[in-house]
Amino acid sequence: MPTAEPAGAAADARAAASAAEDVTARTRARTLTGARLAAWGALAVVLAGGLALRLWGFGSGLPFVYNIDEADHFVPRAVRMFSEGTLNPHYFANPPAFTYVLHFLFSIAYGGSSGVVGHFQHDPAAVYELARIAAAVLGTLALWLLYLTGARLLGRAAGLLAAAIEAVAFLPSFYGHLALNDVPTLAPLTASLLGTAGVLRKGRLRDYLLAGAGLGLACATKYTAGIVLVPLVAAALLRLRRPAADSWKRVLVGVLLAGVAALALFVIANPYSVLDTHAFHSELVQQSTASAESEGKLGAPHEGGLSYYLWTFTWGLGWAPALAALAGIVLVWRRERALGWVLVPAPILFLVFMGVQGRYFGRWLLPIFPIACLLAAVTVAMLVGALAGKARALRWVAAAVLCAGVLAQGLIHSLHSGALLARADTRNITRLWMLAHIPRRSRIVVEPVAPNAWADELEGSRAGPRRWNKYPSMVSRIDARGTLMTRTHRIGIESYETTLAPSLIGYYVANHYCWVVAGSTQSGRAFADPRAVPHAIAYYRALARHGEVVFRASPYGPGARPVKFGFDLSFDYYPLAYHRPGPVMTVYRLHGGRCGAGPRPAHT
Repeated sequence: MPTAEPAGAAADARAAASAAEDVTARTRARTLTGARLAAWGALAVVLAGGLALRLWGFGSGLPFVYNIDEADHFVPRAVRMFSEGTLNPHYFANPPAFTYVLHFLFSIAYGGSSGVVGHFQHDPAAVYELARIAAAVLGTLALWLLYLTGARLLGRAAGLLAAAIEAVAFLPSFYGHLALNDVPTLAPLTASLLGTAGVLRKGRLRDYLLAGAGLGLACATKYTAGIVLVPLVAAALLRLRRPAADSWKRVLVGVLLAGVAALALFVIANPYSVLDTHAFHSELVQQSTASAESEGKLGAPHEGGLSYYLWTFTWGLGWAPALAALAGIVLVWRRERALGWVLVPAPILFLVFMGVQGRYFGRWLLPIFPIACLLAAVTVAMLVGALAGKARALRWVAAAVLCAGVLAQGLIHSLHSGALLARADTRNITRLWMLAHIPRRSRIVVEPVAPNAWADELEGSRAGPRRWNKYPSMVSRIDARGTLMTRTHRIGIESYETTLAPSLIGYYVANHYCWVVAGSTQSGRAFADPRAVPHAIAYYRALARHGEVVFRASPYGPGARPVKFGFDLSFDYYPLAYHRPGPVMTVYRLHGGRCGAGPRPAHT
């Protein structure tokens, strides 16, 4: 009996301890559930906001398509496969995965071959709208995958911030409006990063499989997306340094699984890389050669690719997130070297490779944007974490200020971009004026700033017979003295300025081409590099002297200064000076000879 009381007391103590542990566990579970629900709610806001930014103004420019890559590549080729009765795109300069996505989407939406071809002929605007929506949705899917990647590598809060940065960043938001492969590529590319994050953290075979499958699909959508191979290799090598966690045989099996998945998905999404090997190889070499060439693109910058891309980060991603990503390279390398090997080498190698190419455009930087967003999130997370010993209110305020800082620039310019794209394009405004003031069958000269259908009658959304007689696509060759010679050159966006000379003005008048429509995205190329095309400079000055400006449509807001020509800023409309899309459009009325007098000037 003497031992009964102590035994009972011990039992009571154990019961109390167990109850306390249960309470703690329940409290922890409620806290985790609450944190998870909060993260999901915030993620829903990020995804909805990102999709809204990509869909606002997605019908810009329609029924005409003004982005030359959008007009030439994916949508027309997806439709052409129906009319030709083959899945061979006969084009590999850009990989065809996104073309196939559109091809099957069109088949579902319009009921097969005849329905797609007929719809494209009668209502091409609706087809382009569907393709643009597909690009926006895939871009939003990439945001969700980036959140998952960040959550696996850095925690939910950092993953959420990384997704938010990409959601509002200008370049992925702007190009999410267009039926191009740049933004859709981010979905499989980020899926590969998610698999790589799993390889680093857990090393499961399904992580290798996801990383490889994403890599294959990404490369089949855009060749430069192959940069995500670098993080995967780094993660696999790091697994070899953990013998307690993985045997070298397991890592080898995982790498082989990733390689097989990458190759299989690439071939599935680009089957004629195997079935038409010669065409695939020759066009791949041709595309690589064209990217490396520095000559032939009038008005292109000459400061070098590396400095151009570093500058692109400051507006395409934003100053604050770009600097945060730069700091993230240092911080992650010092705090967690393994994560540094996964995140740091890829963007550096990509910048070096793209920087030595002869041509460079801001959107070509998009394949490393997800990694840059993760690195920026690392910096913010570590800065907030440094306040761990401070008051909770102070940590919340600091987190809010830092997050607002890295999101503000992108959000402002993406909102501006959506509002701008929702307004009428200057080329459409100019066409409406021409419909009211330039008689049918009049002879006109139009610079290559609009598609051929722009000068046609529109029956519903379909291009009908010619409204006006455009100056023929075969233009006169100009000799070294600026003298008009025989017609041998075909007009093109790249070569147009080389065909211009003041003597053309007299030729226009003599042949009754009394209306000249000029766009600043063409003349801007000449004035950006006047020594290369002196005759074009003289032509524009002669046109200003001998032609009466009867109409002008400007893309700039009231009181805004014109933006200097550049292949990004003049076509992406990033500066806040823009109020609507399009170049400055000017309609000249020539006088003398058969042209007579023109109407009174009218300006917008």
